[in-house]
Amino acid sequence: MHVAHLSLADFRSYARVEVPLDPGVTAFVGPNGQGKTNLVEAIGYIATLGSHRVATDAPLIRLGAERAVIRTSIVRDGRTTLVELEITPGKANRARINRSDNVRPRDVLGLLRTVLFAPEDLSLVKGDPGERRRFLDELLTARAPRLAGVRQDYERVLKQRNALLKTAAMARRGGGTGKAGDLSTLEVWDGHLARAGAELTAFRLQLVAALQPLVAQAYEQLAPGGGETVLEYRSSFEGALPTSREEAEQQLLAALQEARPQEVARGLTLVGPHRDELGLKLGPLPAKGYASHGESWSYALALRLASYELLRSDGGEPVLILDDVFAELDARRRDQLAELVAGAEQVLVTAAVPEDVPKALSGARFAVADGQVTRLDS
Repeated sequence: MHVAHLSLADFRSYARVEVPLDPGVTAFVGPNGQGKTNLVEAIGYIATLGSHRVATDAPLIRLGAERAVIRTSIVRDGRTTLVELEITPGKANRARINRSDNVRPRDVLGLLRTVLFAPEDLSLVKGDPGERRRFLDELLTARAPRLAGVRQDYERVLKQRNALLKTAAMARRGGGTGKAGDLSTLEVWDGHLARAGAELTAFRLQLVAALQPLVAQAYEQLAPGGGETVLEYRSSFEGALPTSREEAEQQLLAALQEARPQEVARGLTLVGPHRDELGLKLGPLPAKGYASHGESWSYALALRLASYELLRSDGGEPVLILDDVFAELDARRRDQLAELVAGAEQVLVTAAVPEDVPKALSGARFAVADGQVTRLDS
């Protein structure tokens, strides 16, 4: 799988840009702030319907424009698929596949799979639990695009349930017009939340089990003898982890019943996948707070490399994106990472200076400056 062409209109700093791409390694080189990351961010958006840099779509629109358009040609197994996304803040985004308008943006998921390495990856180890939940869920969706619907269903139910709890909490404190009867539908929402949450939890548990040996292998390659890596899925309520979706649903229903007094008092859903955690251990200790800066980087890189190997094993090699990551690494980790990814079908690299691109990643090179993307090799 590779991206053969990228076209942007009013995306970030680009009014218009056309970038033909080949398999193998392509490096975008230029000073910071010139738009290198904008290019790979657009490719990542096609794959995930989200940005690795911002949580909302508004910053993706060029100043003064109403909408942005990303077009890509994706080649997989000798077939080319044209994908277009129109991003309009405050409105529903629009999608086209092979010039057909009768598609939802969600239908684009799975047509392009990417694995992104970026300076922000350090937060996978050092950041809040939400960063690790997002890592799991984006990888789940990359492997099985239908799970995007499961995630959306869960978020919708969670939002409705929280609104009900908040109204009831305000009423009990005398700050609203709600009555005790406001909770009459809570059990219905409990059922909806448990069903969607159980499915999400079951798939997350399967994913963590599949990642465990791959992370261990990748970490050993990056930091030989550096210690054992352990991934632990931690539920937001006490008890053994479920072994099936049905068991997960029953556990979550019971946990919601037990937490109800606290949830009503606080006006918030306190248990469920949205509060679960992926624990990362290095040896006997949690990586967060105990791992050194270098160890944390190796762990984060191992998570991405494991994701790449897992997607590869599913069939259809993903596009690797290394966004200014080499500037963050010492020489040893830089060379090791480059050697591990050099053989991928397509690798897209951004760097501020040519020296930041390891020799193992030789290939096509583009200069990015003043809104222009210029190919340097013949």
